[in-house]
Amino acid sequence: MKPLKEEAYVERQTAHQESINLGNEALAIVNESVAGDLHRLHYHLMPPANWMNDPNGLVYYKGEYHLFYQHYPYSPKWGPMHWGHAKSKDLVHWEHLPIALAPSEWYDKGTLDGHGCWSGSAVDDNGVLTLIYTGHVDDNDIKETQCIARSEDGIHFEKYAGNPVIADSPEKNCFGFRDPKVWKYEDQWYMVVGSGKDGNGKIHLYRSADLKSWTYLGIAAESDGTMGDMWECPDLFPMGGHHALILSPMNVQERNMYLTGEMNYETGKFDYRYKDKLDYGYDFYAAQTLLDGQNRRILMAWMDMWGSKSITEAPSRGWLGAMTIPRELVPGEHGKLFMRPVQEHKLLRNEHYALGSHTIESDQMRITGFRSTSYELEARIEFAAEVKEFGIKLRCSDDGKEETVVTYKVEDRMLQMKRDYEGTRDQHISVAPLECTDGSMKLHIFVDTSSVELFANEGERVITNRVYPSGGSDGLRIFADGGPVKFELEAWTLKNIWVQGEA
Repeated sequence: MKPLKEEAYVERQTAHQESINLGNEALAIVNESVAGDLHRLHYHLMPPANWMNDPNGLVYYKGEYHLFYQHYPYSPKWGPMHWGHAKSKDLVHWEHLPIALAPSEWYDKGTLDGHGCWSGSAVDDNGVLTLIYTGHVDDNDIKETQCIARSEDGIHFEKYAGNPVIADSPEKNCFGFRDPKVWKYEDQWYMVVGSGKDGNGKIHLYRSADLKSWTYLGIAAESDGTMGDMWECPDLFPMGGHHALILSPMNVQERNMYLTGEMNYETGKFDYRYKDKLDYGYDFYAAQTLLDGQNRRILMAWMDMWGSKSITEAPSRGWLGAMTIPRELVPGEHGKLFMRPVQEHKLLRNEHYALGSHTIESDQMRITGFRSTSYELEARIEFAAEVKEFGIKLRCSDDGKEETVVTYKVEDRMLQMKRDYEGTRDQHISVAPLECTDGSMKLHIFVDTSSVELFANEGERVITNRVYPSGGSDGLRIFADGGPVKFELEAWTLKNIWVQGEA
């Protein structure tokens, strides 16, 4: 498609900015009304108000971390997608910026609710922050194209006059063609786009010298028939001398997954040898990574899930969605990936509690002198061979009716998290295999007003869940069954990054 003439181009950019202004005005009206909600998080990135889902455009740009996200500024329900925007200097203190993208063009604006600027990524193109996204139009016939928008200041974005840069899927009758992730290898840009066909998820690979003209290289990887019928939000990157591919498969139980193997840039093929789940919790989707100035691979994901009861309750709260805390991906043996909280989270530590060493058998113990709804907990645990199970109860009510229970089943070698809250009747058990053959375990847990993120054995297994307890459910207990278990505990309350003067 030929670029627009200058007059038409200015007119279209003006229309885009007007759409952005309307979204920002809508947020300003409702922002203060949601601030007092009991389950607004203290140290997680969340929308000022209304809807948030997939993280987009996670990028390190001019010494700062930028994160964009799928956003509907007019309601706490999913609607025509905009790109919300926030930035941080340290990955823990976030500043909301004006909306970056809004539906305004024939390739991203339709008449049905499904249209919009759908998910994608961002790159630093010689100082120009460039967003690459899927323009989605759903007017009975779904049309998905790949588009770009550029910014000199990292805040105000202009859509490219020659959009879409990829106007159609390379395969006919495919299931989806969206969520472009772009990176640079040597002197060329590469893009993977998620898709599916005949019941198998797959990713398409493209190459470009300028981010505008793209050459199709073929199918880089596809499912073996067990990994979903469409691969959303692909992210392919070097890791530990190999490559890793992060996916969000559709219509399969494993809603997040990673594959590790070898990427051949000459053939355009990714040969994966190992696969596993990134996170074994329920509320973890659409993970995206960046490479930062310290050469770390940082990951964040949407901390919610399609079909969750929290979505049906969002209208009464005035907001929906949050991001996980930032995590560093670390390569392990045989293609395994570990995921750990970034070190910057220590900046949020407030009061320290040395909760002591406790040995119990076939019993439970309440940890006195500590009650909180927003904290970090480290537990070093040793257990005898005859022990059946042990664990920690988080966000406990005094009457025992509400709690989030972290349990390790010794014989089954299974780590579990069960949330059980009377207020929402939203029960779920997350299960992760975990070997602890030496009779010891280390748990690193981040609790916020409506979330629990559990990192076991230096991030070998991770479980993330949203929880919605009542205000008084802020107790902490430990328990064991079948033999002696020794718990060494310490905790830190964490600052509220959204309260001026506290963070």
